[in-house]
This record gives sequence, C-alpha cells and structure tokens, in this order.
Amino acid sequence: QVQLVESGGGLVQPGGSLRLSCAASGLPLNYYTIGWFRQAPGKEREGVSCISTSGSDTYYVDSVKDRFTISRDNAKNTVYLQMNSLTPEDTAVYYCAAAPLFRLCMNHAMPYWGKGTLVTVSS
Repeated sequence: QVQLVESGGGLVQPGGSLRLSCAASGLPLNYYTIGWFRQAPGKEREGVSCISTSGSDTYYVDSVKDRFTISRDNAKNTVYLQMNSLTPEDTAVYYCAAAPLFRLCMNHAMPYWGKGTLVTVSS
C-alpha cells in the first residue's frame, strides 16, 4: 500500500521558517518526481514546487522562489520543503504527491497524494 505522509506543519510567525517532510512507504521515491502543493481556505490547489528523481531538476511557483527550497534524500525515502520568510499568504494545507515523470508534476497530474499538513502563518 502506497502512503505519503507529510509532517512539519504548524503555527509560525511572519518571517519565520518551517521545514516540511514527505515520507513514503510502499513507494520507492527514487523512481518518482515529488511535488509539493498547497490549498488555502477558499482557494484552488496550487503547485508550489517539484523535484525530479535525481534532484537535478526543480520547479518553484513564482511566489515562493528564493524563499522555499525543495530537496530529497532518496536513502531516507523522504523529500523536504524548507520554507523561509513565511508570510500569511503562505497559510494553507500543504500536500506532497508523487508521479513517475517530472512533466506530470508540472501539470498537477500526480497519481499518489498525502493527506496534507497545515501551515499557519500568523502573529
């Protein structure tokens, strides 16, 4: 059974940082592109970042460039999203998802999804 489990969310003040983790079971992450997506209350789901199987290719939505960093540790079957300089606009449920091809992440066509972790940025 494939499971993706996000962790690391929580409440943080504006300007603060969080690191999200996406751990996989039943799925060898080294064969999959991993994406982070988020959905804020009342808004559509948004693609935040993608990382290819080797980590050589990455994508960031403009609003998080230079603030967020995606990385992966295939030996630990885990992908990370380091989020710095957080603003209230980053408040959302963050999901990780897996797909066999990088272009699927760009198109949000991810066959495997986690259940999400809530990030709240507020003073």
